[in-house]
Amino acid sequence: MAILRFRIYWEDDDSVYRDIAIRHSQNFLDLHSAILKAFEFDNKHKATFYRSNDNWLRGREISLEKYDKVYKADPLLMHETAISTEISNPNQKFIYEYDFNKMWHFMVELIHVDKEENKKLTYPACVRTEGIAPSQYGTKGLVDSRLAEMEEKYDLQPDAMAEGFGEEGEEEEAGAEEEEATGNEENDGF
Repeated sequence: MAILRFRIYWEDDDSVYRDIAIRHSQNFLDLHSAILKAFEFDNKHKATFYRSNDNWLRGREISLEKYDKVYKADPLLMHETAISTEISNPNQKFIYEYDFNKMWHFMVELIHVDKEENKKLTYPACVRTEGIAPSQYGTKGLVDSRLAEMEEKYDLQPDAMAEGFGEEGEEEEAGAEEEEATGNEENDGF
C-alpha cells in the first residue's frame, strides 16, 4: 500500500511545517484531522482543501461540508474523497484553509511516496515537525511547558546559583580583607 508524505507549510512562515504520512487510500477528512493535530489546533471550525498547481492557484474544492456560498462546481466532500483520487502528479499541491473567520492558510505539498508502510506508525502520522506552530487563539510562543523545560534544563531561574560560584567580586573582597589583616600585623611589629 502506498504511503504519501505531505509537507504542510504555514502560509505566513514557510520555516514552520509538519510532515504527515498517510495511506493513499485514506480520505481528506483523515488528512484534515492530522493537520489540526500536528499544528495543535482544535476541530471546531469550517475547513476546505483546494487542488492546486505549482503556482498555488486554487482548483477544485474538497470541503468538510457544503457551505452557504456560491460554487462554480459543487465541492467534493472530505469524508467521501480518497486522497489518491486527487493526486495527478508526483509533486501534487493543495491549499488548506481552516477557520474561515481567522483564515488560517496552509500549503500542502506531496514530497515523497513510499511503497511500504512503517509497521511502527499508525496512519496518518506526523513524522517531522519544524518550527513552533502558530497559536490558534492568541499568544502561545514559548510561554508554555516548553519554556519551563528550558528553564529547568539550562537553569535559567533568576535565583538559581550554580554550586561553587558566589556573587561577582566576593572572593576578591575576602582576599583583600585577609591581606589587610596580615599587613596590619606586620606593621604592628615596627
